[in-house]
Amino acid sequence: MGTSLVMAFALMLIFEGLLPFVAPARWREAFLRLARLADGQIRFVGLGSMLIGVLILLLV
Repeated sequence: MGTSLVMAFALMLIFEGLLPFVAPARWREAFLRLARLADGQIRFVGLGSMLIGVLILLLV
């Protein structure tokens, strides 16, 4: 289980690093737009992200 958790964390870091590596200007724009959102909107994005992750885990 520990190995799987470390592998999942490593994959998350790889995917999170793809956009800043490939398109840093677009990543900066998206990050600035995200920073301007209200707290409720950011929470909604976080909730949606968690629900998609749970759905993927259930499907796999």
